[in-house]
Amino acid sequence: MIIPALLANIVNAGTDALTLAEDMDEATFRRSRLARVEMGRLVGIMATNLADLPDAQRQQFAELDWTTWRAIPEQLNADPATHDEALWFAIRALVPATLMWLRVYKESAPGLFEFQQG
Repeated sequence: MIIPALLANIVNAGTDALTLAEDMDEATFRRSRLARVEMGRLVGIMATNLADLPDAQRQQFAELDWTTWRAIPEQLNADPATHDEALWFAIRALVPATLMWLRVYKESAPGLFEFQQG
């Protein structure tokens, strides 16, 4: 099934983005072009995979900030100032909240996160 793969992509990209941003303050973030590029790629992967989730999962995962996630791709393709502001917000607030909620959902519905052999 595709849902476990999408969820794994989201969790892996989010974890990688947060690991890259670990101990990084905003000034360091803005100076580090390579880190910003990679974090933007990872946040983009999250946004794409979240957008690909079926409506049933979007409704089931109601606490996720779907409005902001839908806006992220456009903001990451905007002018550099908008890109950096959106990415910094994503790294400091949106990604951690999303990963936290996905852990909660995994506890209550582990089958959604498990690959089925068949």
